[in-house]
Amino acid sequence: MTTDVKELGSLDILEIMKLIPHRYPFLLVDRIIEIDGDNSAIGLKNVTINEPFFAGHFPGYPIMPGVLLIEAMAQTAGAICALKEGTKDHLVYFMMIDNARFRKPVVPGDRVEFHVVKQKQRGKIWMFKCVAKVDGGTVAEADIGAMMRPRDEQ
Repeated sequence: MTTDVKELGSLDILEIMKLIPHRYPFLLVDRIIEIDGDNSAIGLKNVTINEPFFAGHFPGYPIMPGVLLIEAMAQTAGAICALKEGTKDHLVYFMMIDNARFRKPVVPGDRVEFHVVKQKQRGKIWMFKCVAKVDGGTVAEADIGAMMRPRDEQ
């Protein structure tokens, strides 16, 4: 008896930078693992005290801003959209956000996993269910929409 084993892909930081235009200090995903086409993936972020946002959020009690958790989820989703065949000359745009919830603070020393799962796709528009986790516990979640547009239409 044979068992079909699906091989899941991964991207390092250099490969991510080829897919999405974000750069330091706004590139918020260090690696993407367990990529299943444009269906799902897990983005990783190692949060350190050296992050520029900690200087002002909040002095004496550093917390990663929730909006940056949402952005990191969108970057993870956007990178796997950009992997889709036929999108080489396109950019991914963050199109919408719904049902955002923040459960626990993310602090220096945390390793955040951004779990993104495609809910549907219609043409060049993708909808994802996203959950950010630290040590297996949910810290944030949101439904995110992404849209592909040709680079020359910008």
